This record gives sequence, C-alpha cells and structure tokens, in this order.
Amino acid sequence: MILSAVLGAAAASEVPQCPINADPMQGWSDRAPPRKIFGNTYYVGTCGISSILIVGKQGAILIDGATDKAPAAIEANIHALGFKLSDVKLILGTHDHSDHAGGLAQLQRDTGAPVLARAPAATTLRRGASDRGDPQFGQLEKFPPVAKVRVISDGQAVTLGDLKLTAHATPGHTPGSTSWTWRSCENGKCVDIAYADSLTAISDKQYRYSDHPEYVAAFRHTIDTVASFPCDLLLTPHPAASDMLARFNGTAPLIDASACKTYSLHAREALEHRLADEANGKAP
Repeated sequence: MILSAVLGAAAASEVPQCPINADPMQGWSDRAPPRKIFGNTYYVGTCGISSILIVGKQGAILIDGATDKAPAAIEANIHALGFKLSDVKLILGTHDHSDHAGGLAQLQRDTGAPVLARAPAATTLRRGASDRGDPQFGQLEKFPPVAKVRVISDGQAVTLGDLKLTAHATPGHTPGSTSWTWRSCENGKCVDIAYADSLTAISDKQYRYSDHPEYVAAFRHTIDTVASFPCDLLLTPHPAASDMLARFNGTAPLIDASACKTYSLHAREALEHRLADEANGKAP
C-alpha cells in the first residue's frame, strides 16, 4: 500500500511509455501509463498484462490482477487516474494463470473487494494452483491463493449501481476462462466493449488436445462465442494479442466492429493447426 501510494503520486504523463513492439513475454510486471480507453473504462495494467477499471456512480469494477509483483503498479495507476482503492467494489478475472491472477490476492486485501469467478476458475484461485485439467498444467507457476471468491455462472450479469457486465464462459485456454462484455458511453456515443479472454491453444509437453475431444468441442464453441460478441472495441488480457498499445497510441484504430471476428478467426486457425500437428506427430 505504501509503495503504491508513492508510485501513484507520479502523474500518468511521467510513467515511461511501453515499447509497442516488445516481446509479448516481457513487461508483465512493468507499470504502463494509465489511461482512459473510452467512456468509463480505463487501462490500469502493466506493459505486458492488462488490468481494466470500469467506473460507475456507486464504485468501480476491476478486471484482472496481472502478476504477484504487479499490484503496486495497478494501484498506483488507479490513484494516478484520480480514483481510490476503496472505490473498487468488485474484482473479476479472465483466466486463472499466475500472469493474470497472481496479483488478485493482494488487490483483494488492499481494496476489500470480493473476487468473482466461474466455478472451475474459483477452485484454482482458492488454492493458487491449477490441476491436470489445464492444458498448460506442467509448466504453470503457483500464485498467492485468493481468500474471498464468489462463484458466478455463464451469462450472469454482474451489476454495481449503473454498471452491468456480462460473464461469458469461454473455456479453451483454461477450463475456467471467462470473457466479459459491457457498454460504455462518451459524449453521446456508446460502444460495446468486449474483454475477450486468451484463445491460444498451447500446452505443456504432456497434454494432447486430440486426446480430449469434449474439450476441443468446447474450445471451438468458445471461438464461435467470441466471434458473436457485441464488440465495437476489443480488449485482451495480453495487450499484444490485439495490438492494444498501438491502438491506444492512435497508430491503429481503437474501435473496429470486426475485431472479435478477426481475433476468433486467428484462434480457430491456430487450434486447427495444433490438432493437425498432433495428428502428424509434430506436437506432443
């Protein structure tokens, strides 16, 4: 808390810009400049991992906590934008890996807000570790367990005063993967925002997707689901996955009604390529 307050004293303009073309595996705990994305939606994450703040009349909702080293940066960004940690009344997540869930326990302690997650993710968050149901299990790091986790369901509307976000079950990258959609308005213009979870079909050396046909079917359904989102403005847990930094800086369109369809198309191609590699003995 003390460190985040000190960091938060710096104006947003004083935070170094993130390198746009950096390796996606870098900058996961490095503070990014906080910024307004659109309307009541703000970026408070790191250079390599997103954390999104949606602010309403009765408080704010925070999505994703980045790594266990990132809470000070996220909290500093919340302060720098003129908000208080006590404004955060609910914390949501996308998927339960250490690079996105590692900071949730600290953020929960500092804000007092409960964490909301679908049942598969809630189990992982409470113990701070995944199990063999996760394709990447063998290469995943543990993270601080989260104490207060409320279970939500697919399609559930999460409300806080005038805020309303919808949870979408999007299993594939992890069994508990969840995406979020909401509507944000600015100067009389309203857009549908989709925070679509990661759709990459990657695994450890032991897991073969083709050995789990039901999981593959669910993954394909997820890709269809994301393609059908109300989606004028796409956000993703890894900024590099949707060119977010370039879009924030104005070198690419921030708003693109075809973005979720394009994101899903690339995911479908990658999943089918992975399955073909498994069939040809080129993948585990």
